[in-house]
Amino acid sequence: MAPTEILAAEAARGKPPEILSLIGDTPLIQITRMDTGPCQLFVKLENQNPTGSIKDRVALAMIEAAERDGKLIPGGTVIEATAGNTGLGLALIAGAKGYRIILVIPDKMSQEKISHVRALGAEVRIVRSDVTRGHPEYYQDYAARLAEEIPGAFYVNQFGNPANPEAHERSTGPEIWEQMRHDVDACVVGVGSGGTITGLSRFFARVRPRRGVDMILADPEGSILVDFVKTKQIGEAGSWAVEGIGEDFIPDIADLSYVTDAFSIPDVESFRVARELLRKEGILGGSSTGTLLAGALRYCRRQTRRKRVVTFICDTGNKYLSKMYNDFWMAEQGFVQRQPQGDLRDLISHRHEAGEVISVGPDDTLLTAFKRMSGADVSQVPVVDANGRALGILDESDLLVKVHSDPAHFNDRVLSAMTDKLETLSPSATVRDLIAVFDRGRVAIVMDREKFLGLITRTDLLAYLRLRMPK
Repeated sequence: MAPTEILAAEAARGKPPEILSLIGDTPLIQITRMDTGPCQLFVKLENQNPTGSIKDRVALAMIEAAERDGKLIPGGTVIEATAGNTGLGLALIAGAKGYRIILVIPDKMSQEKISHVRALGAEVRIVRSDVTRGHPEYYQDYAARLAEEIPGAFYVNQFGNPANPEAHERSTGPEIWEQMRHDVDACVVGVGSGGTITGLSRFFARVRPRRGVDMILADPEGSILVDFVKTKQIGEAGSWAVEGIGEDFIPDIADLSYVTDAFSIPDVESFRVARELLRKEGILGGSSTGTLLAGALRYCRRQTRRKRVVTFICDTGNKYLSKMYNDFWMAEQGFVQRQPQGDLRDLISHRHEAGEVISVGPDDTLLTAFKRMSGADVSQVPVVDANGRALGILDESDLLVKVHSDPAHFNDRVLSAMTDKLETLSPSATVRDLIAVFDRGRVAIVMDREKFLGLITRTDLLAYLRLRMPK
């Protein structure tokens, strides 16, 4: 029986899994090794929730509210448009309660999140992330349309669901208040759906009405929210790589009237701060955590007296290991600046001298080569000897020709199957020379005399050109 079928069977017997009882009541700790100016900075570890994010709180609240209101009945279908984390919480809870769940996810989301929700039993629809409201593939419009077409469907609509901010007003806020011993000066929050900032603002306004708690917005550069807070005008949205926060519209449930200051954080700063958090504090947070922490550090360093400031580890960085914690992805996206060489070396994404190239030796077996190619998700590997000289290249077609008649040939040496007619270029070659290699159906091997520097693929050239697009 599949895991989702087991959860559904237990739900039918009225036995929800105990893991749901671990939602909320997350720890709060102080940042001690990063420069926080004169302030004390505390982070609430929402990555300790069952699916690793703050969204577990609102997922549970919104499903239970829908059940109470009769909007979601046994055998129903839960549908939501999500950047991933709300979807994870909904998938866990819907499965526990025996509901079918369909999630509509923009295509910029990390593969880890998509794999996780599928493992929890969710059906996934991937749509475009480069379109806005009114387009048929805009994720919220797509989800709303699905809910109209499927009988018994409930569209969660976290962006307009009042149970979302209520979850934070009733749980997150009181937890922080007690953990901080009723002594909070500022809270730094982002806006995805708007539930966190709205619920916390209402809670703090109630428990500290006279002195107040500064509500600070940290927003990805490209989002419209900072400009809206400062000018009350809705400008034109740009693009950003941080996931889960930032918007091109004002969510229906977002009450930004309590915000006292706002910071626009570039992606590169968000990723740098998140990686610094891991190195210095040992906390593995996601991309939105980097934005919030960057905003909190800016706020703290501007102060002239000590303040007690709270922000969030919104979700776990395990969901971003293929992205902002991956040096190759960071370089490909332009978030890591290498020293430019002014020649083809600038196009090599994986450099042999830095140990970044997946390669095999001539005496390795074809099975070893296949495992390395599969593990790195590449279709070819260079064959490099012990002296660092490129002897050949082995691709999937070479492997297939060798082993298709007898799988025992996986034990043969790479030397027996590789292509030794290499398309080599010197670093001083031109892009036109590179295109000519591609036109011959080859991958370019860059050599500095006898020294192998790395490969250049079509993808490497496209990534290089994309980073040089006009802003």
